[in-house]
Amino acid sequence: MAPSVVAEHLAHRFPGTGWLFEDVSFTLSPGRLIAVTGPSGCGKSTLLSLIAGWETPVRGVVRRADVAKIGWVFQNPHGVAHRTALDHVCFPLVARGLTRRAADAQAWTILGQFGLQSAAGRDFAALSGGEAQRLMLARAVAAAPDLLLVDEPTAQLDRTMAASVTATLAGLTRADMIVVIATHDADIRSQAADVIDLAVSQVVSQAGQP
Repeated sequence: MAPSVVAEHLAHRFPGTGWLFEDVSFTLSPGRLIAVTGPSGCGKSTLLSLIAGWETPVRGVVRRADVAKIGWVFQNPHGVAHRTALDHVCFPLVARGLTRRAADAQAWTILGQFGLQSAAGRDFAALSGGEAQRLMLARAVAAAPDLLLVDEPTAQLDRTMAASVTATLAGLTRADMIVVIATHDADIRSQAADVIDLAVSQVVSQAGQP
């Protein structure tokens, strides 16, 4: 069965604060890139936590079906400074039970999907910001999550780096993984098939998207 997430009439706030958002409903399924948008402080990252089940909404409900593994890519890339890019992608594959040789081969293929084969032997500390962010995406994909949550992946990148990350994100949609991105980036929004706009508590299906 394909994973799915259904949210009904979500509303959330933290003690002593006003509502971040109210009455937000949506259905998430694989094969469509989903963007969560809205101004700073509107609750984009919080909504990702609700989708993952790491926070409980004040009102409403989130139902997850066939979501056994969740991946999260943070705004700031975090890696082991003196481990290579290849090592970072190999680790989740070995954790899934592959031999190191098989993991190396599969990691090399995944690095290619993210335009990172030329960086495979370089330490994490030697990567550019765009390379490091793409590496975190590659590592998350190697873990084969049912639900991949990405938080502001281009917020601290220049235009060139942001464009490379956006292109990578647009290619992530596939039949067995839900991909949700919290973002301010208009380019990512334009690539998304569906947009959860917290500024208006509304879900928008993008014209021209599959």
